[in-house]
Amino acid sequence: MAESMKGLHRTHRCTEVSNSDIGETVTVMGWVQKRRNLGSLIFIDLRDRSGLLQIVFDEPKVGSEGFAKAETLRSEFVVAVTGTVQKRTAAVNENLKTGDIEVIAANIRVLSESETPPFPIEENSLTKEDMRLRYRYLDLRRPDIQRNLMMKSKVSMLLRRFMEQEGFLEIETPILTKSTPEGARDYLVPSRVHPGNFYALPQSPQLFKQLLMCSGYDRYFQIARCFRDEDLRADRQPEFTQADMELSFVDVDDVIDVNERLLQYVFKEAVGVDVSLPIPRMTWQEAMDRYGSDKPDTRFGIELVNVSGTVSDCGFGVFTGALEQGGSVRGINVKGQGAMPRKKIDKLVEFAKGYGAKGLAYLAVNEDGTYKSSFAKFLTEDELMALVEKMKGEPGDLLLFAADKNKIVWEVLGGLRLELGKQLELIDKDQYNFLWITDFPLLEWSEEENRFVAMHHPFTMPMEEDWDKIDSDPGAVRAKAYDIVLNGTELGGGSVRIHQDDIQEKMLKVLGFTKEQAYEQFGFLLNAFKYGVPPHAGLAYGLDRMVMLMMQCESIRDVIAFPKVKDASCLMTEAPNTVDEKQLEELALLINTAEDSSCDGK
Repeated sequence: MAESMKGLHRTHRCTEVSNSDIGETVTVMGWVQKRRNLGSLIFIDLRDRSGLLQIVFDEPKVGSEGFAKAETLRSEFVVAVTGTVQKRTAAVNENLKTGDIEVIAANIRVLSESETPPFPIEENSLTKEDMRLRYRYLDLRRPDIQRNLMMKSKVSMLLRRFMEQEGFLEIETPILTKSTPEGARDYLVPSRVHPGNFYALPQSPQLFKQLLMCSGYDRYFQIARCFRDEDLRADRQPEFTQADMELSFVDVDDVIDVNERLLQYVFKEAVGVDVSLPIPRMTWQEAMDRYGSDKPDTRFGIELVNVSGTVSDCGFGVFTGALEQGGSVRGINVKGQGAMPRKKIDKLVEFAKGYGAKGLAYLAVNEDGTYKSSFAKFLTEDELMALVEKMKGEPGDLLLFAADKNKIVWEVLGGLRLELGKQLELIDKDQYNFLWITDFPLLEWSEEENRFVAMHHPFTMPMEEDWDKIDSDPGAVRAKAYDIVLNGTELGGGSVRIHQDDIQEKMLKVLGFTKEQAYEQFGFLLNAFKYGVPPHAGLAYGLDRMVMLMMQCESIRDVIAFPKVKDASCLMTEAPNTVDEKQLEELALLINTAEDSSCDGK
């Protein structure tokens, strides 16, 4: 039976007990990690969020009743122990912060009993993730998960401290807002008071923080919850946390300066990593050409090489056909892998097909200078030599080529490069490579919608020198946009915003909005721009991603207390779920069931 805490007061967390407390009486509380019964002595490892502490139960010192209680203890029982700290006389554990001390119990209370957990509460659990997420309240007791969440709390505190010192104001923006058509899908919330109308949960505080600049708040900051109804992956969740900011009277370099110093401060204070300033910058075009990605991992080589000019007149139809269609032929040189077995190369071909490639051409340079290739018979000896020279191929190298539209070639070779980096263990996981990506295209063509869409969002300022191309060649207009990348992951992104109403209206027109549609969707922002809006810019970090990279986690779920799985459901609470019919009636909602859907929508 659980006992009361009446009269008890915890004096220390487990690892707050130290050598300086030897001879002192302490009271500690936590969960039983493990119990060892040696007959005359019982040992337990007591665990709280700080770590482990060994408790020793000796019947003459704890009494027969206390010793009997100690005999009943099982894993995950919650106990309070009062006792004396002493130096361990044996079995010193150098891996524990408290490995050379122990507490000799004088009193114990069992505050709560526990059933046998469905899996061990231990670091680096081998239990399947679905099981751990179903019992997430137990999974959260694991020391590695607790360290992650404590680091997230620490990072939030550091962000706030830095932003306050830089003159930022923390201001909350609405969670219930208006749906906008650009960007990812919105999560919608039906209104009871306004039947048939819906709020949207914010994908970001974008419009509101721009309005705060219109209102004269100068520097805004918020740790904001955001929601996007999109497909999930290892670094993405339907609800997530942004460290969001906006600044007035600034341009690109001003925003980058503040954020470089922010990153230097937070990474040093949080994980002891020295961020060297200035952080390198690379244009979007260079990143795509060299790495096939606008978030390149620069911790290893295997860069892309454009060989279109070298193979433009060759007899290999796959290459020349791609060039005739306006595409390109590019390759990567996998140094020292020329002897890779055909089966492994075939797996790489299948991997490339997963990124949209029709195939993957390869050429191995043998140690004797001869070639083994899937296409060598279509090229002359001189053409082969020129291709190998262009790729800086040497005996023992493996050259891989993709030919298609630029977008597909970049995605294929960019993805293949990362896969090979992992397979060949070329990545130093203790290295932190920061990189600014700048000069993004303002617009990108959507095959699905058959129109240009904003690469970032419709409020991004174009480069002044490119604006005259907006009608004749909109795809060539660059944006005053910038992303901060860390080890191949987008850590944050932002842009200088449009603050002139004529440019904003023109931008929306290019995106397919009539003036009426623009004002229907964004009228509150466009109207605000008529009343004196300062030049402004901002940036937002994915806070969960930042902590994930700091703690070298494989998944963003490891730094979120209660995450969703790939289908955006919560295994623990079984959300989303059905609701009571009365709630639907109050919201004027009618659910279209499977039976109803066969009625052609009537």
